Amino acid sequence: MSPRKTAAETRHTRQRILDLGLVLASAEGLEGLTIGRLAAELGMSKAGVIGHFGAKESLQLAVIDAAAELFVREVPERARGVPRGLPYLRAAGEAWISYLERDLLPGGCFFTAAAAEFDGREGPVRDAVVRMSAFWQRELRVNIWRAVSLGELPPDTDIDQLLYEVVAIMLALNHFRQLHGDVQAAARARRALEGLL
Repeated sequence: MSPRKTAAETRHTRQRILDLGLVLASAEGLEGLTIGRLAAELGMSKAGVIGHFGAKESLQLAVIDAAAELFVREVPERARGVPRGLPYLRAAGEAWISYLERDLLPGGCFFTAAAAEFDGREGPVRDAVVRMSAFWQRELRVNIWRAVSLGELPPDTDIDQLLYEVVAIMLALNHFRQLHGDVQAAARARRALEGLL
């Protein structure tokens, strides 16, 4: 077997583990993610899974990275090319709603669930969730500021308050879809976001 094929197979196996880990963690939480469960579902040995990630915490961090890649691909990347400011906020808001509406993960918004699971804890897993949240909020805040500076939003707009309300709409969307099965939640989120912007 050539080294190149071995490296490709290793990457493929690692990706299979991450894909399943992301699905499981989205529905059952990062703490519920176990090496044994992944090994059993993938028909691998525990040692085979451990060989890719080592400790459980490393697996959790890798799953967070995979969730971040999915989110970036589905939300900010879909708004790429749209003019900064209000047009970007609207495009990113629609992409965010669509991301949740399409049920790409069985547990809804991975980061909403992970934040609730780890918000009262300390450590690298919580820090990774906080970093992703802060990254996205910075992106939104910059575009709110830009919309205000361009006159697309009123000059007295409270940037932090508007950011809070946009994030709150998305948290509510995830909550009503996931916990209550509300099929109107996405439409309500669109109306709420349009009212804000």
